Amino acid sequence: MPLRLYNTMKRAKEPFEPLETGKVTMYACGVTVYDFSHIGHARAMVVFDVMQRYLGYRGYHVTYVRNYTDIDDKIINRAQAESVPFSAVSERFIKEFDTDMESLMVQRPTHTPRATEHIKDMIAMIEALVAKGHAYVRDGDVYFDVASFPEYGKLSGRDTDSLLSGARVDIDERKKNPLDFALWKQSKPGEPFWESPWGKGRPGWHIECSAMSRKYLGEPFDIHCGGMDLVFPHHENEIAQAECATGRPFARYWIHNGFVNINSEKMSKSLQNFLTIREVLKHYHPEAVRLFLLSHHYRSPVDYSDRNLQEATAGLDRLYALLKDLSSPEFFTEGDGADDAELHQAREELSGFSEKFTEAMDDDFNTAAAIGHVYSLTRIMNTLLDRQKKNRKYPIAKELSQQALSAFHTAGGVLGLFAEDPLQYFETKKERWLDRMGITRGEVEECIAQRLEAKKEKNFERADVLRTQLAEKGIVLKDTPQGTEWSFKETV
Repeated sequence: MPLRLYNTMKRAKEPFEPLETGKVTMYACGVTVYDFSHIGHARAMVVFDVMQRYLGYRGYHVTYVRNYTDIDDKIINRAQAESVPFSAVSERFIKEFDTDMESLMVQRPTHTPRATEHIKDMIAMIEALVAKGHAYVRDGDVYFDVASFPEYGKLSGRDTDSLLSGARVDIDERKKNPLDFALWKQSKPGEPFWESPWGKGRPGWHIECSAMSRKYLGEPFDIHCGGMDLVFPHHENEIAQAECATGRPFARYWIHNGFVNINSEKMSKSLQNFLTIREVLKHYHPEAVRLFLLSHHYRSPVDYSDRNLQEATAGLDRLYALLKDLSSPEFFTEGDGADDAELHQAREELSGFSEKFTEAMDDDFNTAAAIGHVYSLTRIMNTLLDRQKKNRKYPIAKELSQQALSAFHTAGGVLGLFAEDPLQYFETKKERWLDRMGITRGEVEECIAQRLEAKKEKNFERADVLRTQLAEKGIVLKDTPQGTEWSFKETV
């Protein structure tokens, strides 16, 4: 089955056919770097990261561009509030964003241009728009003339009459039309500026992406990505100015990801439910965050809550526990092993896994369905392992374990999961839990030693108190012939 994408422009799924065989050009709108990035940014970047990974898995050579908006009103306002140059703010939060992306295992795009590096490209595009009658100058500002582009609204499906009647636009008598938007802004006293044919100023937001995508990908290019909140006006304006400047189509496929809600409410600073990536990663493993985000189709809204993240964490634990068992030689044998219905089912599941996984991803990057196949394989392999652990007369062929590991790591390579050694994963998880609970490994071991001593002295009341103290920290004890083992249990 060919790869099919939901194209916002067409409002339908359609087969993906790149402009050039074997190559894909892809642009995603990046962040405005004036503050720490939030969980909504994480969703977009993880989704586009998986798209890049999967296209590579399918054999395409991907040129992926994701920009930084490093000049903007919000950046200028923060810089003025902190009495620092605007570049100090943007540089700081570019580094913070890169740190967050590295933590989330988001692969670096082919190009990560900054808006301020491409002012000349933006000026050249604006000059072309003025020369062709699609833009006009007013007191050092330059506006795009929306009326000059009859197709305005084709991405969002809105016509200009309804936009005029329903849009909340500031009245500006200098504009020909209330929908006209700024391509170039005259600088105010104390603001950063660049020289231009219209005087000192800086670019508008929309022109940045049009100029940078054209610089690195040409026109048209294959895929333009962004959040659903960017469909209008940002992407609509990108299309208008780019197609008017060049006379050519802009992007061929438009892909938009859904929103992240917080506890069933829209995330916003005014509701005080605004979560940064940094805050989320203090409590949850990066792969648990990825698993949570990818367990929903990218176009659907997702509801962030501690319960949902804890469930994702429990799911990730199950997956890593299976990977640990699959890597352990004690459960497997050379040769074919036993041959019965359950083993036959496992072999069938493994033989068809790659096709099922690919079929899911080919259906508009349906990561939710793809992860469903991962869990299905997990259940089957755990059934075999549980049976073998209880009764060693059911040996499992080593070849089967290798096939399963290969399947999981193939899926993990696309989804950005299973990057850790399973043993290290659980050790790291213990350390994160201890840090979160404010207790050290040494304190846990000392408490276990005191409990053991109390039991030797038949002081079972004292032993129970010590167990309870650890249980209050989420630490669970298990007495075995080899000694007392401990783990922790998260409340879901």
